[in-house]
Amino acid sequence: MAYEHVLLDDEKRELLRIARATLKEYFASGRVPPGAPHRASMTTPAAVFVSLYDKAGASRGSLGQVAESMPLYKAIQEMAIAAVSRDPRVTPVKAEELKELTIEISVLGARRPVRAPAELELGRDGVAIAAGGKRAQMFPKAAIDAGWTAEQLLQKVCEKAGLAADAWRGADAVIEAFVTQTFDDIHYPPMSSVVAIKA
Repeated sequence: MAYEHVLLDDEKRELLRIARATLKEYFASGRVPPGAPHRASMTTPAAVFVSLYDKAGASRGSLGQVAESMPLYKAIQEMAIAAVSRDPRVTPVKAEELKELTIEISVLGARRPVRAPAELELGRDGVAIAAGGKRAQMFPKAAIDAGWTAEQLLQKVCEKAGLAADAWRGADAVIEAFVTQTFDDIHYPPMSSVVAIKA
């Protein structure tokens, strides 16, 4: 079942806290902290991406999973570790860098089929395209940051996948839109009190 929860602000802060605590423990011991949140919104299986940025806004790692194969909080823990250690586009993050990095989490909602640019709502919809054995996706903010139209967004996703810009028009192209909840620990700083987790 597709993840349908809308996260509350305190839940976003708690998930960001879990991500940062996970990375601190990973760098200290190589392990993942035990325990789990109480709320169903954080334990329901979900697709997530975790991204890290330095003070200049440059990426220091961004990886995720589109399969809803594990609880949201656990997926965040695993993708946070993957982002600092296994993103081939950047050098692995060092422990001393962590305190200077911003953590951003994107929780992906249900996907719906799309047939034309007019069916996309810029700023709300992310897009995934698959064709010719290749696939790629972009989050909603990509189009807003770049000032793209809906058609340009489709073209850019095709190019990211290594396809021709107009491959989205092909009969074999599968286009899906999805809503994301994206939040970071600049806009959602840690809570003054820690939300209890159970062992």
